[in-house]
Amino acid sequence: MTDRVQELLGVFDAPNANAAELLCDRHPAENTAFTVIDANLDSVDISYGELREKSLRFAAALSSLGVTPGDHVATLMGKSAELVIALLGIWRLGAVNVPLFTAFAHDAIEFRLQVSGTRLVICDADQRRKLTPPGETPTDASRPVIVARGEAFGYDHSLAEMVAGTGAFSGLAPLTDTYDAGSVAVGGDGPLVQLFTSGTTGSPKGVPIPLRAVASFVGYLEFGLDVRDTDVFWNMADPGWAYGLYFALLGPMATGQRSLLLTAGFDANLVWSVMEKFSVTNFAAAPTVYRSLRSGSTAGQGHTLRRASSAGEPLTPDVIEWGREALGVEVRDHYGQTEHGMVAGNAWADGLREPLRPGSMGRALPGWTVEVLANESDTPAADLESGRVAIKVADSPFMWFTSYIDAPEKTAERYTADGVWYITGDAGRRDADGCIYFSSRDDDVIIMAGYRIGPFDVESVLVTHPAVAESAVIGTPDDIRGEVLEAFVVLNDPAAASDELAVELQQLVKTKFAAHAYPRRIHFVAELPKTPSGKVQRFVLRKDRAAMTDLG
Repeated sequence: MTDRVQELLGVFDAPNANAAELLCDRHPAENTAFTVIDANLDSVDISYGELREKSLRFAAALSSLGVTPGDHVATLMGKSAELVIALLGIWRLGAVNVPLFTAFAHDAIEFRLQVSGTRLVICDADQRRKLTPPGETPTDASRPVIVARGEAFGYDHSLAEMVAGTGAFSGLAPLTDTYDAGSVAVGGDGPLVQLFTSGTTGSPKGVPIPLRAVASFVGYLEFGLDVRDTDVFWNMADPGWAYGLYFALLGPMATGQRSLLLTAGFDANLVWSVMEKFSVTNFAAAPTVYRSLRSGSTAGQGHTLRRASSAGEPLTPDVIEWGREALGVEVRDHYGQTEHGMVAGNAWADGLREPLRPGSMGRALPGWTVEVLANESDTPAADLESGRVAIKVADSPFMWFTSYIDAPEKTAERYTADGVWYITGDAGRRDADGCIYFSSRDDDVIIMAGYRIGPFDVESVLVTHPAVAESAVIGTPDDIRGEVLEAFVVLNDPAAASDELAVELQQLVKTKFAAHAYPRRIHFVAELPKTPSGKVQRFVLRKDRAAMTDLG
């Protein structure tokens, strides 16, 4: 595994590394890069040859609009062939992509555009209205916009015309007539993407992603997901967020692996249908997808899965048991962050695969060294002692994150004073065999009467009850204990909410986890607040709960 890590770094961290070459041009032109699927299960294959030709034309058109190496170009686009063409066109010029999630409203979009210094936006037609404040219309002084998958009006440009070389872009020379290789080589340290953290605690922070980071993305596909040439690979995550961008787009493009892109919104029955019609063998998705499949549909019988993986937030043990029965394969949990990609997990690859341990997110993947540090010192915590999940910088050759954009104080918070350890901000524990168990974000740890309690441990018990779909646990102030636990619970059938069920859930935690760590109050709610990537926002629950107290 060590040799493979160094081999990947040798490719993607080379001084002359070229994103377009590594992600597209070096692959056989006839090979399928993506299969794009719509809600009716109709599909279109796009080859690497098509991607090269169309992205060369698009890059030439971008250049004619003044885009140069180092410029930031945002994409507010759903999964589509147009998105991939746009990304390759941006990278051919040595420009930097700023991904924007299509569920964002205007203010969230404008914040990221301002902070990143974006000079031009490419958006789907149905997203165009979000680029101006409500009630306002674009002017010639507005930031330039390129519209995809729909008609461009007014001051906007048309992506279709740019790719076809028609309209205002007719007569442009292909990029190869301008650049000898058809693209700019930025080298391993050259910036590829500026992505923002999800902002679960505080304002989102800009994370610069260099080309060499793709080495670690490929490593995860091989070591963690065990994606093989013969696989039909489908990562459902949205490319506006790290797991989708890194492992549904960048990783597969780097390996030449065909990947599925579903353009429709989530529907449990549609997911089963895609698995069956396209014979998906390797599937990755957030825990919320698996929970929705479990509660919202009947498992299909025609799928051929051999690997199923989860990331984005901790996977509760009930999903693993469900997966064995409904999918015919256990769902394996993996752990990572926007700043690194995936660094630990219950790996699928031969030679790394081990029996699952309930509640464990696995061990460090090749190329990474992950440890649990004591809370009071920068030394490894004792076995099973709660501490801080950290990455040892010098012993992690895949490590690529160096700093947040224009936020030195936030960067400093992430490293120990000697620079030896990167502190993830997550709490956990490690067993004697090196397997790591997630407890919570640091900000979510509950300290009750001197006991440190991770909400995930309690949530994992609550969701084992057949009436419970989801749960989130927070700490609330208590005069005697400092904090006590309260739980917010989403039921499969909201009509089942009752005082009797609340008592039953409290007893379940006492019996299966710890007598002292049961929720003193159960709140039955319709839904939990989440980031667009599916992470539960416990800080929102704490804020709402505090407001309830203030109101008496």
